[in-house]
Amino acid sequence: MKTSELLLDAHSRVQEVLHDVVTGLDDKTLATRPGDTANSIAWLVWHLTRVQDDHLADAGGYEQVYTADGWFGRLGLPLDAADTGYAHTSDQVGLVKLSADQLLGYYDAVHARTAEFLRTVTDEALDRIVDRRWNPPVTLGVRLVSVIDDCAQHSGQAAYVKGLLS
Repeated sequence: MKTSELLLDAHSRVQEVLHDVVTGLDDKTLATRPGDTANSIAWLVWHLTRVQDDHLADAGGYEQVYTADGWFGRLGLPLDAADTGYAHTSDQVGLVKLSADQLLGYYDAVHARTAEFLRTVTDEALDRIVDRRWNPPVTLGVRLVSVIDDCAQHSGQAAYVKGLLS
């Protein structure tokens, strides 16, 4: 198995979880927060998708699907196009109200772009520095694992919230 295939397999597992969680849920359930300051399924899925889109576009040198393919306008959230949800306040979390079709449509578009990028990743490329804001600087390999970790955690959280609401 090539490294790129391993990374793609990990992202495909996140996609499976998200489809299992989101499919069939109505807008109200997706926006429900199990506590006053808790995250909704809609916010968790939107946020993990934004992080994946943002981080991989930066690492891959391409424009984010959110802006390039018009998802920012289609989702119509009252947030800046650069917003990924990082450090959102409780009020900001409450602004993310999206349908299952919107969430899965945007995620699937990002997943397709991710797969396209990952198919080009070679073992040698994993050592390339993609972010010098950290000490030590972040390599492509570390960024790819970080994104998978973030997506796996948030998709698991979304599944947990769905269980709480069932």
